[in-house]
Amino acid sequence: YEIGVRLVGSEMCIRDSKATADEVSFFVEGLGQTQITLELTAEKEYEVFISNRAVGKMKTNLGGKLTISVDADKEAVTHVKVVAI
Repeated sequence: YEIGVRLVGSEMCIRDSKATADEVSFFVEGLGQTQITLELTAEKEYEVFISNRAVGKMKTNLGGKLTISVDADKEAVTHVKVVAI
């Protein structure tokens, strides 16, 4: 897997990323809204969790890209987990 990051007026970092065949997880630290693009299996459905809360199901495009928006708070660390369905 590959994690691409597009910063939207924020300073942030991704740390402690882990991946298995069915799951990708990592922590986001920073301030403001951040868009994170994951490169996963093409045309596959995933469930997305932010701070241990299910936020919905998403399907990757033909290129395997999945983009997630995270509203990061500098005082907190946001956990993101993406699980294949």
